[in-house]
Amino acid sequence: MSAWTPKLVEARLSEAAFVLKRLPEPRLSGYFSTWPEVVQSFADKVGQEPKPMRVLPSPAAISRMEETLTWTAGLEPIDGQIVWLRAYGYRWREVCRAVGLQRSSAHHHWVFGLCFIAHKLNRRHVSQHLSMQQVIDLARADDPAL
Repeated sequence: MSAWTPKLVEARLSEAAFVLKRLPEPRLSGYFSTWPEVVQSFADKVGQEPKPMRVLPSPAAISRMEETLTWTAGLEPIDGQIVWLRAYGYRWREVCRAVGLQRSSAHHHWVFGLCFIAHKLNRRHVSQHLSMQQVIDLARADDPAL
């Protein structure tokens, strides 16, 4: 990969959230049932809704997801929360309610988070003295489509 852009970061975070949703639930070890499996006949199954099929993610997708989980470590907690809520597909109204910001401010934090992660992945030093808008402008200089 030559250079990370905020769009690529957003796509990878969305993929990681999708993988996290598809992982099986953790089970407590040591608990088991001594009851036999219930075998249902065709008459018992008539009228029931089919169970949704659960497709487990591939090992490569899980590895990418594990790598992605560490990306928000350098962000402020509110920025990381907004980035992950959007990756999970939450609407802006729900994001704003969760973090207590207006939509335009929450969007600004989200774009800053994506740009900051892209700079970090490209191994560029981002000074602590730069404002959020300056970090976004640096990313726009690299990718005018942003």
